[in-house]
Amino acid sequence: MNDHDKATESSIHRISDDPLVRRLQVSIRHAARILAVLMVLVIWWGVADVVYVLYTRVSTHPYYLLEISDILATFGAFMAVLIAIEVFVNIVSYLDEGGLQLDIVLATAYMAVLRKIIILDYKEISPEYVYATAALAIALALGYWLSRTPQQAHLPPRAP
Repeated sequence: MNDHDKATESSIHRISDDPLVRRLQVSIRHAARILAVLMVLVIWWGVADVVYVLYTRVSTHPYYLLEISDILATFGAFMAVLIAIEVFVNIVSYLDEGGLQLDIVLATAYMAVLRKIIILDYKEISPEYVYATAALAIALALGYWLSRTPQQAHLPPRAP
């Protein structure tokens, strides 16, 4: 270990040994726990919203028939709940491992962009917006793939 690495390591330990920083870190962990509880409430609220959307769409005339706009609204409600679940997974990951995992954050962002793509009204938006959204979806997919590739390179080969 060279002198620069020793100095960096000692400064990290000096900061983490600071009682104030430790108390602040504990405070942040408590805040993350509160966010996890609130996110569970949001998830259940979202599930209730999905039930409500389905009920209102199916109970209007013509009964038990859904139009494309109804199906898209239902998909949007489902995707919103799934995104909330992914955010909860991010919070739990932060609490378990002391930091956010890049692949989980990218997967959450990708799901949010895909939700937006599903519910877009293509008659109302400009082609530039469609191209920008497509570029964002491709960039997030590529980022997710790149974040997962190094981890998979270290996995043992599967048995035949």
